[in-house]
Amino acid sequence: MDGWFTALVRGPSMAPTLRDGDALLVRRTSRVRAGDVVIVEFPGQDGLMVKRAIRPAGDGWWVQGDNAFVQDDSRRYGPSTVVGRVWLRWWPRLSLMRRR
Repeated sequence: MDGWFTALVRGPSMAPTLRDGDALLVRRTSRVRAGDVVIVEFPGQDGLMVKRAIRPAGDGWWVQGDNAFVQDDSRRYGPSTVVGRVWLRWWPRLSLMRRR
């Protein structure tokens, strides 16, 4: 599946929509619409994050988590670069999550 990847949600920033440990199927694309759940990266930050696309912002997207109490999103880091759009969520078996 070229252009597709999986990711695990870590942390509470997308609760109640997504929970820590949810698995995601993501399609690599920068073409998204406001309201889409997306995987993003922020300049100067390590790793990828899952957020909700709010609006275009310059050359990137303003994104926010669904949990208003966690603000590790554009409110803290500014516009993001969209890496992909989430297409599917599933709950992995507990034994897969504990594998080392």
